[in-house]
Amino acid sequence: MFERFTKDAREVVQGAVGQAERAGAPCVEAEHMLLALLEREGSRASFALASLGLSGERKESVREAVAEARRRAGLSQADADALAGLGIDVSEIVARVEEVHGVGAMSGDRKDKGWWSGRRTFGRGAKQVLERSLHTAVAHGDRHIGDEHILLALTDRPGVPAEVLVGHGVTHEQLIRLLYGDGQAQAG
Repeated sequence: MFERFTKDAREVVQGAVGQAERAGAPCVEAEHMLLALLEREGSRASFALASLGLSGERKESVREAVAEARRRAGLSQADADALAGLGIDVSEIVARVEEVHGVGAMSGDRKDKGWWSGRRTFGRGAKQVLERSLHTAVAHGDRHIGDEHILLALTDRPGVPAEVLVGHGVTHEQLIRLLYGDGQAQAG
C-alpha cells in the first residue's frame, strides 16, 4: 500500500512515527498522524486546514486538545461524557493517577525514552486511518494516496482526531467539499 503514497503522505507517516518517538509512545496512533499533519506546509492537507481556519494559534489549540485526550488515556470527550453519565469522573481519575505516578501517566507514553529499541509499530487506530485513506482515494478515483486522504480518513472515523477537528470547525463534509467540490461522490 505504501507504494501508492505520495511524498506528502509518506512524510505524514514518518512525521507520525517521529511524534510517537518524541512522546515516548509505545506505538503510532491516529493522534500522532493528526499532529504530523499539523506540521505540514505546502500540501493539499495543509491548504485544506488553512482554508477552514486552522492555522497558527488554532493549530496550537488542536495540539493542546490532543495532549489533553492523551492524558485521559486516549478517551475522547464524548467517551468521558458518557462515563460521567454513569457517575465516573474521568478528570478525577486522571488527577488521582497523576498524583501518584506523575503527569501523563495514563497516556501510555514513557518519558524515559531509552526503553525502546527497534521499529515503532502502528496501533489499531493508525492502521485503520491508513486503510481508510486508501479507500477514500479509490472512492474518489485518485490513483495515489496523498496527505489529504489521510486527513479525510482521520475525520471519517470516530475518535480523538475527528472530535478535536470538529471542535475546531473542521468536518469531513467540509473537507470533501473543499477538496473535491460538491459534484464528487463521497467516500463511503
